[in-house]
Amino acid sequence: MKRKLSVVISAYNEEKHLPACLSSVSFADEIIVVNNSSTDRTEEIARKYTKLVYVQPNTMMLNINKNFGFSKATGEYILNLDADEEIPPDLADEIVQILKQKDVSDGYWISRKNIIFGKWIRHGLWWPDKQIRLFRRTKGTFACKHIHEYIAVDGSIENLMHPYIHHNYDSVDQYLTKLMRCTTSEAEYLIDTKYQFSWFDAIRFPLSDFLKTYFLEKAYKDGLHGLVVSLLQAFYSFIVFAKVWEAARFPEKMMTPQAFDEEVNKRGKEIRYWMWTRKIEESSFFLKTMILKVLRKLFS
Repeated sequence: MKRKLSVVISAYNEEKHLPACLSSVSFADEIIVVNNSSTDRTEEIARKYTKLVYVQPNTMMLNINKNFGFSKATGEYILNLDADEEIPPDLADEIVQILKQKDVSDGYWISRKNIIFGKWIRHGLWWPDKQIRLFRRTKGTFACKHIHEYIAVDGSIENLMHPYIHHNYDSVDQYLTKLMRCTTSEAEYLIDTKYQFSWFDAIRFPLSDFLKTYFLEKAYKDGLHGLVVSLLQAFYSFIVFAKVWEAARFPEKMMTPQAFDEEVNKRGKEIRYWMWTRKIEESSFFLKTMILKVLRKLFS
């Protein structure tokens, strides 16, 4: 049994990546492109591959436009992509074989290979970065509450074996451009949830994100790329804080030098903890044992 597959692609000024994206989904029964009011050749390129091209406003919550694309699909299953993403042949074959099976899940997690500044980032929040992209048309939709939300699937969800490719950031300018849209959405989400910020969030937000990404999620294993993207992630978090503060009309917050010093000292201990943790993980078994004995004495 072969189930009809619709591919729904969301695009805004993606004349650079769109041809590769569209070429990679030639195995689909139907291709739908939602053009988010692009000002470049996006629509012209899209129409070379499909007649099903729809223009929608370039709104802050683009998941609304993706849901619109889903509503135009006629396939039993939808594969949802952004224009800077591609389906490699091994994943295409896996999807085709899955949709021929007797028992098929309602949705599928697919790992995403993020290419950032010319390199596949294999650690941090960028790998495996699983996303629900293949789903039964009648079972999946975006809630449209948060810019980074997953497709909500009402039913069973499984994992596919092969990943797809995401050309995430080609340049620092591109990162900063996307940052403005995403941080505004993140700030609005915090405001809507009645989040009450404190002055120390200006330190905690970016530092916590950096430590989590660089040490806990091991982005340091990606070398300079890992360091730079972790610092950019910290900057992202700081901008979210600043926009929440801006939305509150920049209220004055009292902060004494002593309170500032105390907060920095706390964060310093956190940094040292993660540095020691990394050293332990990269040490030989014998050295790990010795370091742990020393640490027990220091913190006992």
